[in-house]
Amino acid sequence: MIRKIKGKYVVISETTGRRFGAYKTLKAAKKRLRQVEFFKRLNPVPFKDRCQRHQKIKKSLKGAG
Repeated sequence: MIRKIKGKYVVISETTGRRFGAYKTLKAAKKRLRQVEFFKRLNPVPFKDRCQRHQKIKKSLKGAG
């Protein structure tokens, strides 16, 4: 959501209240809000998969050294 606070447009999370920046223009605030929404909808790699990848890389580096 975008709110006007102290003369600036502030992008704020609707659920947590976290601020994602203050902008001089509404256009700039809307652009930032679109960025936040885009990244919110990306599917992150599950933690388990990241750990397995890390272990594989770690093993391959040990063998190369």
